[in-house]
Amino acid sequence: MAAGVTIDLESLIRLKAEARGFHFSSRQPLNSLLSGRHASRLRGRGLDFAELRGYRPGDDIRSIDWKATARRGRTQIRVYEEERERPVYVAVDQRSRMFFGSQRCMKSVCAAEAAALAAWRVLDGGDRVGGWILGEQELQFVSPKRGQSTVLQFLHQLSEENEKLPLQGMDGNKEGFNHMLASIEQSMTHDGLLILISDLHGADEQSREMVTRLSRHNDVLVVLIYDPMGGGILPYPGMWTESASGLRKLPGQGDFSEKLREQFQVDLKRWRELFGELRIPLLPISTEFPVADQIRQAIGGELHG
Repeated sequence: MAAGVTIDLESLIRLKAEARGFHFSSRQPLNSLLSGRHASRLRGRGLDFAELRGYRPGDDIRSIDWKATARRGRTQIRVYEEERERPVYVAVDQRSRMFFGSQRCMKSVCAAEAAALAAWRVLDGGDRVGGWILGEQELQFVSPKRGQSTVLQFLHQLSEENEKLPLQGMDGNKEGFNHMLASIEQSMTHDGLLILISDLHGADEQSREMVTRLSRHNDVLVVLIYDPMGGGILPYPGMWTESASGLRKLPGQGDFSEKLREQFQVDLKRWRELFGELRIPLLPISTEFPVADQIRQAIGGELHG
């Protein structure tokens, strides 16, 4: 099958070398998508209380525990240590509607690449990683753990779901999106990071409510996968043709494809406003360019740790 139509496990593993130049911590460069007062400030790792000890010259006076100082009769300092890890959940959409592309690859391949890059980067940062793979027929879950074996398990299931897409119809399971969010709500408790990778097909008011609840105690980053031609919704299957590259395209580039692009811009504005209200960063990723380059441009910067 032509390149860009599906993606196999070996290709997802090779993306490990590209998972650099970006991170998901709270410390971001000024031009980062994740920085600034109009975007969510990702919590990053927190601090756990370790011990009380006597004051030493050079200690930050803001760390003084005044109650313990009064109780013991000498200045006491609260010492904290950084949490070693946090759970990161990658939720990636592989429904039939993602099987659309007019440029470098299908949206489904683009989403799989973004998920692999996120998983490898999280693993390198020492956090636990796992997540969900939403297919047309089923929702698969890999529990977050540290170690390369968990990432490989996640990518194996992801590649298998991706390679099923050419054999499936183009119905577009809208209900599956909220089913995945419901599963996420049940699994995520607090202080985790959810990286939601989808074209957001089927998202509605119920989706907004669930994402709002998730974002109260967790960080959420939405990666919106799109194609320059637009959303990819066509009125009837007969309008599809197979190009020489294997990517599905419209027969012409006339008024109809322009309407698709215009509709997508309307949808994109709506998503920006919605997630902006929730203070959730929205990262649009196009099928036209390499995914790693787009992520680095949006949230890149000097790596921490």
